[in-house]
Amino acid sequence: MAAASRCDCVVIGYNETPFPEYEGLLRQYGEDSEAYRDLKFSFVDLGRNGKMTYVGLLNHVLRLASGRNGEPFKSGDIPNLAAVYLANYLRRRGWRVEYLNLFQYEKDRLAEYLRHDPVCVAITTTFYVLNLPVNEMVQYIRGCNPRVPIVVGGPLVANHARAYQGEELAAALRDTGADIFVHESQGEETLSNVIACLRDGGSLAAVPNVLYFEDDRLRIGGVQRENSSLDEEYIDWTGFGAQSLGPTIQTRTARSCAFSCSFCNYPTRAGKLTLAGLDTIEKELDSMRALGSVQNVVFIDDTFNVPVNRFKDICRLMIRKQYGFRWFSYFRCSNSDEECMDLMAESGCAGVFLGIESGSPTILKNMNKAATIEKYARGIQWLRERGVLTFGSFITGFPGETGQTVQETIDFLRENRPDFYRSQMWYCEPGTPVFSQRDEYEIEGEGFVWSHSTMDSMEAMDHIDRIFLSVRESEWLPQWSFDFWIIPYLLGKGLTAEQFRSFMSLANRLLALEIATVPEKGLKQKQYLDGLTGLARSWNLSV
Repeated sequence: MAAASRCDCVVIGYNETPFPEYEGLLRQYGEDSEAYRDLKFSFVDLGRNGKMTYVGLLNHVLRLASGRNGEPFKSGDIPNLAAVYLANYLRRRGWRVEYLNLFQYEKDRLAEYLRHDPVCVAITTTFYVLNLPVNEMVQYIRGCNPRVPIVVGGPLVANHARAYQGEELAAALRDTGADIFVHESQGEETLSNVIACLRDGGSLAAVPNVLYFEDDRLRIGGVQRENSSLDEEYIDWTGFGAQSLGPTIQTRTARSCAFSCSFCNYPTRAGKLTLAGLDTIEKELDSMRALGSVQNVVFIDDTFNVPVNRFKDICRLMIRKQYGFRWFSYFRCSNSDEECMDLMAESGCAGVFLGIESGSPTILKNMNKAATIEKYARGIQWLRERGVLTFGSFITGFPGETGQTVQETIDFLRENRPDFYRSQMWYCEPGTPVFSQRDEYEIEGEGFVWSHSTMDSMEAMDHIDRIFLSVRESEWLPQWSFDFWIIPYLLGKGLTAEQFRSFMSLANRLLALEIATVPEKGLKQKQYLDGLTGLARSWNLSV
């Protein structure tokens, strides 16, 4: 690494807590707890070889197949969009910014930057529901440089501020070990103001949207809503070219969501739907092509194909410019037609994330979902006909759920056969629209432990076991370290879609040994591991 010089801000993208540590934390709640049972759908227990996430399993069989050590695949090894966006925004304003994507693998770089006393370090929290990943980073930063101020922003801060008040909020934030907290759904302007304040020795009391500790007391600043322009703040990816972004990158063309599903509070936090213009999208895609290495683009917009005419124009743009990227996105079957599907396929769409949520019309109505079962079934068929991979995401246990509505979801999966799927237990979250209907649904508890008039959380987990063990027409896709976005990542590493599907089929048979009571478990486990190792020997990967 070239010698570092003093910078104004170091932005850290993602820290995945080492799995053994996280697994041990949840195991403290009991192996029969809802949280631990939920985690069990993301790892396999290989006895003396330990408990492995699917990324860990992938690396394990590659080591067995090749005889070489190492970790060719890394969870989260796609540029963290929140960190890239922040770095891009700050650089446009003249700040000297360094960006790290994966904390666990870039500690030496971080230590070098810290040696030169940056004005601050900024930690994004897009994927965190616990303080644990932040705790680890803060402790490392303090060990390298106890003087540098640490700023934390994003959903973790918003969740704490929504769930707690007064001393409870102070305790939750103090537990992170950080100094300054940005409480704004966008936050990039606030971070820029914090950097200026710290550089100039000003008072944080004058900076809106921040919380900070002074004399061991939590101080809460004023509120000033940010509204940055997506057209003005598009990412110029060529500015990150020296950091080897890799063949798969993420971007967005919109902020917030056009819908109001009753299990989700994202539109409330993010404000009204804001769209980037077609010229802006073209400039950003042009900058990706200029890198010369991008093979896959992941659009993370919650409503990428809404409005539908704009979506068609984006597809036509990609066809006209012949970028050559494969692309992946969230997709709403309720806002599509066959012309959409044709344009998607021609423009390079390789896979879509379908937030189906339930196979029961009753539950979809309770969720305030805009689509119907019929539209999802038709959409999956159209996508399959055009060679587009589909991943169906489901929620089990939402208010109104019964054994019969779960069976409707099983029937939907078996009849319509999305390529991949996952069902997660409904998470009873304060601030979501359904939370205001607690009396109507007789909801008690929150988080992973709850009950309502037709089901409780433990029964919901039993039904997820049933779904997983019943459905063989689609392959389960775990959440921890994996999720749908692992597919473009692995395609960028040289795996084919069919090779990935074959791996998932055998890996899920291993997982089934953990979920069900299976005679001769050890023998079957060896059989599946041998099969996975044989698969890995046939792969030709660029790792």
